[in-house]
Formats: sequence, structure tokens, C-alpha cells
Amino acid sequence: MSTTANQIPVSTIIPMLIAINDRDYPRFKELEKSFVNQYGIEVWKDVFNFRVLPALDQQSNRWLLQAWCSKGIVSVKDVLE
Repeated sequence: MSTTANQIPVSTIIPMLIAINDRDYPRFKELEKSFVNQYGIEVWKDVFNFRVLPALDQQSNRWLLQAWCSKGIVSVKDVLE
């Protein structure tokens, strides 16, 4: 994990976890887009894989995967726009 990803405040990650807990995919995507615009896609990959995903329970992880797959595969370009 990058040094930058380790320095992202927990207060930045908590709203993402709340959106996942509330099953609010549009809010999660909004927060993801904002994060990528601020920190970049590489930092987002590290934060998502090493800080967000490990914090999820099995049901939340499954819900996020299903929500993501139901919207189709999104490219990095789509996240940045």
C-alpha cells in the first residue's frame, strides 16, 4: 500500500462505509468519484483494497459486488468523469 493511502484520514473513509452499510450505491459512487478526483485512481485502488474491503462484513461485501456488477464494468475514465 502506498504511503499516501496510509495517510488518508479515517474521516474520509467512514462516509463510504456508511453508504455501503445503508446500501446506498449512488452515494458510494459519488464519494468514490470525489475521492478519485482529490487523491487519484492509484491511491483509491490501495484504499479500497486495503482499507475499505477488509472492513466489510460478508453481507456488505456481497451487496457491493452485486451493486457493482449490476451497473456493468466501469472504466477508470468513467470514474474520473
